Amino acid sequence: MRERGSATVEAMLAITAIVLVVLLAIAGGRITVATAAVEAAARDAARQASIARSAAEAEARATSSARDSLSSRGVRCTSVSVKVNTAGFGRLVGRPSAVTATVSCSVPLDDVAFPGLPGSVVRRASFTSPLDPYRGRDA
Repeated sequence: MRERGSATVEAMLAITAIVLVVLLAIAGGRITVATAAVEAAARDAARQASIARSAAEAEARATSSARDSLSSRGVRCTSVSVKVNTAGFGRLVGRPSAVTATVSCSVPLDDVAFPGLPGSVVRRASFTSPLDPYRGRDA
């Protein structure tokens, strides 16, 4: 009769392990989805920047496009950073050049409530898109 209640203890240990695995899967899924969304946002931002006529317009288009892309994919970021390398706009028309967009998103994990997880994870991606060498642009 000394084993009375051992089934309850075993069930509680199993339930705890299952809950921890589920929470870890949720956190991993959120990070995976956010990584893919940030890569797509960087690609969209670089594409929008590459069709602009000036460096200032390229930065504005890239930022707007990246934010729209992240929100349309349902990714919640506590902070979003979009940096655009517009040095290619300084090259003469007729010469190959490119624009690079880098998007960073801080993905919150604090609501998953898994012990040991950080409050957020930063996902970052860059993409380079060529500028049309025969399209007019402002220096």
